[in-house]
Amino acid sequence: MGDEFGPSDAFVRRHIGPTDADITAMLAAVGADSLDDLMAESLPAAIRMQDSLVLGEGISEYELMGQLRELASQNRIHRSFIGMGYSDCIIPPVIQRNILENPGWYTQYTPYQSEIAQGRLEALLNFQTMVCDLPGFALANASLLDEATAAAEAIAMLRAVQKKNASQRVFVSSDCHPQTIGVVKVRAESRGWEVEVGDHREYDFATGAFAALLQYPASDGALHDYADFCAQAHVHQTLVCVAVDLLALCLLRPPGEFGADAAIGSAQRFGMPMGYGGPHAAFLATRPEFQRQVPGRIIGVSEDVRGQPALRMALQTREQHIKRERATSNICTAEVLPAVVASMYAVYHGPDRLQRIARRIHCQARALARGLKEADYRVVHDQYFDTLRVEVGARGDELLAQAQAEGMNFRDLGDGHWGIAFDETTNKADLQAILTKLGANMISAVEEGHASWPHQFRHSP
Repeated sequence: MGDEFGPSDAFVRRHIGPTDADITAMLAAVGADSLDDLMAESLPAAIRMQDSLVLGEGISEYELMGQLRELASQNRIHRSFIGMGYSDCIIPPVIQRNILENPGWYTQYTPYQSEIAQGRLEALLNFQTMVCDLPGFALANASLLDEATAAAEAIAMLRAVQKKNASQRVFVSSDCHPQTIGVVKVRAESRGWEVEVGDHREYDFATGAFAALLQYPASDGALHDYADFCAQAHVHQTLVCVAVDLLALCLLRPPGEFGADAAIGSAQRFGMPMGYGGPHAAFLATRPEFQRQVPGRIIGVSEDVRGQPALRMALQTREQHIKRERATSNICTAEVLPAVVASMYAVYHGPDRLQRIARRIHCQARALARGLKEADYRVVHDQYFDTLRVEVGARGDELLAQAQAEGMNFRDLGDGHWGIAFDETTNKADLQAILTKLGANMISAVEEGHASWPHQFRHSP
């Protein structure tokens, strides 16, 4: 069949690659007669595929998009109440159109030429400022890959800054997200760390860990007061990193105030869709004295030749910029576009509206807790932000399957316990659906504010 029945446009025709003349010249330069001869000389027979790939006939981009849409239409869109560090959010249309979908933002590479990248550098400086303000630290980097790898990077940083403590032991709270615990364990294998996972309330500081990782709020929603833990840790030369929820910190006491040495987390709920797990911007905030060991990049304020404020990449302690043995990390990229979206989300809403969003989410969680208690369900934790641990009982698995069939996803914590997390998109209809599924009644609205929290959890005015 002739070309008139084939794709009207194909990627290979638009691909800017070597021409036939280029290929002939390159083969002559290396002394090969053909590409097949070059492959035969370059790849040992033992590692070559014996069978040809079955790829089918090529199709055009237009046809491919049709196939992908058909495939995507088979997905079942459920309402997620799982939590675990991933929350649905409302992306302001002005940010979606002008940043997330704008090639001027999403096609950019590293801003090595700061003189033509002041806009992007300013957006990243805004991100760093936000990440400093909410956790209560004076230094932050310009994003990392995700919360779990940020935790591993932070632990590596805390190991590097300690000269007197030679321990290779790390304590990780069992309240951390399971994916974070998993990544830290894998990183520990290559770094020679010994990881102990357990209840922070029962931890024996005499074991001599160089670092401890906590979650605030906990993975199942509980709020713990870590002030005493941090104080005891410092007595035993243990530095403390806390994985935090930035939106929760709009209302909660920041870790920088209760004695933590670093904070990490994900900025996903600041304007980025869940996206099947990413990409999202993680962050690391810490003390200024640790700046030489901070992974990734730090954007700083400088001056141009006219004495005007100018922005630049102030620190880049990576192996491509300094001696490999002195590099703090092998992080060679950052989630810059999601970080810019997160910073603009904060600018768009401002401090007051961010607090309002956080209060609304917390009030909905309190309303659900009250309705469940009135229906004789046990809400395990008294203090929480947006996530409840609920003892559903013996019918937990049956009800969970029914909820999934009705388009609602809850977290199965085992032993008849569910995790139910709220987010910015949750509304009264969602609350009613959850209560109805569990045989509870809708209650009247609860009062706004965070008066239900003891003083040790409240954000300073």
